[in-house]
Amino acid sequence: MNGLGLHILMEFHKCSSDILNDLNILEASMNEAADSSGSTIIKSVFHQFSPQGVTGVVIIAESHLAIHTWPEHEYAAVDFFTCNTSMDYLKAYDILAKELESKTHSYKSVERGLIHSTNQLNEL
Repeated sequence: MNGLGLHILMEFHKCSSDILNDLNILEASMNEAADSSGSTIIKSVFHQFSPQGVTGVVIIAESHLAIHTWPEHEYAAVDFFTCNTSMDYLKAYDILAKELESKTHSYKSVERGLIHSTNQLNEL
């Protein structure tokens, strides 16, 4: 089986509430993270919620990098989906951990778009 892409699910806990509620800092940090991974940035779109929280996405030629924040819980969820599995998502992860001032963080990767051969499909 071969995957069409790689989906990295990042968890950032015990972050700075102020940073998690600052659209400008988050957008700059997410663009820096995308750039550091070797992504080709196309556009970024971010939205500030009231009374708090930010959601944003950096659209990259290889797919996307998205963030959702909960300042009241000092938590951010980030997902990085790429069809270029040679990209360095760990650079993006490290930058975001630093920029969000996350005291605890983790990630997991999931291979997406698994392609089966004709023989494998017949076995299913």
